[in-house]
Amino acid sequence: MKAVQVTRFGDPSVLTLVDLPDPEPGPGQVAIDVTHAAVGLIDLHARQGLYKDREGLPQPPYVPGLEVAGTVRALGEGVSGFTVGEKVVALPGNGTGGYASVFISEQDRVISTEAHDIDPALAVAAVPNAIMAHIALTSAIHLAAGERVLVHGALGAFAATFPGIARQLGASRIVGTVRTARTGAAAATKLPYDDIVDSGDLPGALGQEKFDVIIDPVGGRLRTQSLDLLAPSGRLLLVGNAGGDWEHTIPSNAMWYGNTVVAGFNAGGYIPAHPETIPPAARAALEAVAAGLIEPDIEILTFADAATAHERLENHSVSGRVVLVP
Repeated sequence: MKAVQVTRFGDPSVLTLVDLPDPEPGPGQVAIDVTHAAVGLIDLHARQGLYKDREGLPQPPYVPGLEVAGTVRALGEGVSGFTVGEKVVALPGNGTGGYASVFISEQDRVISTEAHDIDPALAVAAVPNAIMAHIALTSAIHLAAGERVLVHGALGAFAATFPGIARQLGASRIVGTVRTARTGAAAATKLPYDDIVDSGDLPGALGQEKFDVIIDPVGGRLRTQSLDLLAPSGRLLLVGNAGGDWEHTIPSNAMWYGNTVVAGFNAGGYIPAHPETIPPAARAALEAVAAGLIEPDIEILTFADAATAHERLENHSVSGRVVLVP
């Protein structure tokens, strides 16, 4: 099979196109012929070596990639509910294997898209993240109908799935924030935000508006500012650290005084501990994507252009998602 390998930790030049033996599914596993593989920030962080000392995370040489779309190639022993040739997407697993023409997944992380008319590029760009957004909003915290939601980094890969899922769950108002450089793209987005403001103009851009739930994949200064944007008993959900400030801390007294809750949602740790959340989230995500509630911009590159894809994400020149094809 064709695959992209991280040969050592480092800059995007360490990504190398190689030929590897076709893997076979073991018991409880599904082999997928990959048509599309999504590129995410976690792929960059792993390649850079940010997680090199964390147990269970990949060490070179490895094939990066968490999310794929394609068709079922073969079923491992004991697998049922899928047929060869069926259109599927796979949820993130251990952070490896996606940038390859054949991908092996545990069966409980494979979602059929056969019953929905969803382009596979859109499926891989939106469905896995929408599943995680639904789990975050219904399990990690509990978004109630009628509540107001603020999403930082509004056009980012994961953040972009929250407005559609929040709308599906009955949110009354959904506002996004973006960096100044992204305001043009924000004005043209099809994502179901009621408004998108420049994060550099906070808090003034929001007037006196407060929010019941704030989604923060950015971190740093924006995370601290968010505490002042929460309504009484509001919830701040931390879903990433795209800003790269790994030393940031939150003033706990502000949380105490405001009766607010700060919760973390790391899908890689949460979902394996709560597999029962996947089926209802998958149904909701597929419905939301099929209904047009989640339509991120998508740029398609080949496996041979994986280094370019990583460079584009690193220099913030991507608006939406980058998807690789074999």
